[in-house]
Amino acid sequence: MELFYRHFGEGQPLIILHGVFGLSDNWVTFGRKLAERFSVFIPDQRNHGQSPHSSAFDYEVLSADLQEFIQRHEMERPVLVGHSMGGKVVMKYALEHPEEVDRLIVVDMSPRKYSPRLIHQRMIAAMQAVDFSRVDSRNAVEEELAHTIVQPGIRQFILKNLYRPERSTLAWRPNLDAISENLSSIFDAVSSAHPFPGPTLFVAGGESDYITEADRPVIRSLFPNSSIETIPGATHWVHSDAPDELCALFSWFLGKDCDFRNA
Repeated sequence: MELFYRHFGEGQPLIILHGVFGLSDNWVTFGRKLAERFSVFIPDQRNHGQSPHSSAFDYEVLSADLQEFIQRHEMERPVLVGHSMGGKVVMKYALEHPEEVDRLIVVDMSPRKYSPRLIHQRMIAAMQAVDFSRVDSRNAVEEELAHTIVQPGIRQFILKNLYRPERSTLAWRPNLDAISENLSSIFDAVSSAHPFPGPTLFVAGGESDYITEADRPVIRSLFPNSSIETIPGATHWVHSDAPDELCALFSWFLGKDCDFRNA
């Protein structure tokens, strides 16, 4: 599958993969900062953003998409960065192709299996409930979402998925049916008989439960050369809540200054 992507800079390749209901636009600010040293690629994963839709949606096909993307762009030993669902994709790929990955950054995601999350189900229901025959503005869509999604930050995150297929019509970019039907697969574990030996950074949000103390043994077993850092006060959407702190960790791990205060 040929994925839509954004590209910035030159140098060693670095790929950033977004989470479920995310898109490449969520990581453009980080990409531009990292582009001072790296050749940064930020794809839209299948069923998201401007990439193609498919009824197949699990970590097998998402990892295969990443492999095809790397081969298509003739990359050698890229740095892989993934948030949430994207974190599971880059973990799986690194475990299956350790010799092809230079280093790994995983933002607020553990390799373990998760129980279904109510917030994702509510997001899907809220998006599917919007009647685009009656609403034709971003503000009107937000009012519709507010009936179900009370958190303003999550509403703004969802609204990034709006687009106009025609001048007078709004629609959602994600393939909501495929995501809904395969949502349980996105909570599956990532495992391997062989660990990834390369340098790995796990970043946890201090207000998130996606990486807990109980996750540390499985992280260490699969990624023995890993550091686990926590950003206090950040939720699961670490890059939105604490961009300076996250960028500082990227700087330490990658050897590249990254400071939004000077952007």
